[in-house]
Amino acid sequence: MDLGVVIVSYNTCSLTLDCLASVYAALTQGPLEAQVCVVDNASGDDSAARIAERYPQAILIRSEENLGFAGGTNLGLARLLALDPAPRHLLLLNPDTLVQPQALSRMVAFLDQRPDVGAVGAQLAYGDGSFQHGAFHFPTLWMAFFDFWTINHRLIHSRLNGRYPRRLYAAGEPFPIDHPLGAALMARREALEQVGLLDEGYFMYCEEIDWCLRAKRLGWGIYCVPQARITHLEGQSTRQFRERMFIALWRSRFRLFTKHYGAAYRAGVRLILRAGLARQSRQVRRMLAKGELEAEAAQRQLAAYRTVLEM
Repeated sequence: MDLGVVIVSYNTCSLTLDCLASVYAALTQGPLEAQVCVVDNASGDDSAARIAERYPQAILIRSEENLGFAGGTNLGLARLLALDPAPRHLLLLNPDTLVQPQALSRMVAFLDQRPDVGAVGAQLAYGDGSFQHGAFHFPTLWMAFFDFWTINHRLIHSRLNGRYPRRLYAAGEPFPIDHPLGAALMARREALEQVGLLDEGYFMYCEEIDWCLRAKRLGWGIYCVPQARITHLEGQSTRQFRERMFIALWRSRFRLFTKHYGAAYRAGVRLILRAGLARQSRQVRRMLAKGELEAEAAQRQLAAYRTVLEM
C-alpha cells in the first residue's frame, strides 16, 4: 500500500467531510493505493455518524474521549500500521485542509526518490488562495520575541521568525527544512518506526516539531515539496476554545523546550514571555476601560495569561 492518511476530527463535521472529498479526489489522480483513517475525538456534534455514512470506505475510530491531536493521531497511525500490508508512507492531515490534485502523489513520489528523507510537507495556501508558510525553522528566542512585538512586517516573514524565503517555494523544487506545519506532514513508515509515534504529552501544538527534532537527530532529512499544494483553512477546530488553546500552546512549548533545549534558552523564553504578557495585560485593561472589550472576555484572557505565567 502506498499511503495511509490520518485525519483527527473534533467538532469539525463539515470541514472533515470536505477534507475527505478532496483526499479521495486527489487519490484518483495518482493513482495511489491508500487507506484513510478518521479519528473522531469524542465530538459533540454528529461528525462520526455523517462521516461513516458519507465515506464507508474510510476506517472510522470513535474515541470516547478527546485525546488531543497527538493522541488521536497515534490511534490512527497504530491502526494503519497494523494493516497487512502496512502503508509505505503515512500522512498526518488536519480536517481544515483541502488537498489539491496531484499533491499526494507528488509527496509520495519524492519520498520514493529520496530514501534518506524521512518526512515531507506541502506548500500551503489560505482559503482565499494566498500564500501561507508551511515550513519552519526550529524555535528560537527571536521567534518567541516576535510573538509579542511586531517591529517590521518583513522581519515577521524572515529567517529571524523561522520562515523560509518565498523564492524557495516559487522555484518549485523540493528544499530541506527543519519541520513542516503539522497540518500536512507525510512520513516514511521506516522513519516513523525508528523515530516513534508522536509524543502524547503534547495535547495540542508542537508535536510535529518534537517529532522532527527526533527524526533529524537520527539522520533523517525533512523537505518541503512546493509542487504539492494543500489549502489550509487554519485553526478552524482550535479557535473554538481560544483561551484554552493559548494555554495549551505554551504548555506544549515548555514541554518542547524542556525536552530539547537548555536551561539558558528556557530562562530567556520566560523573560520574553513575562514581558510580553505584561504588555498584553495592559492592553486588555485599556480596552476594558474604553469599553472595547467585555468584562467576561477580559477576565478570560487575563486568567489565561496568569495560568501560563504560573507554568
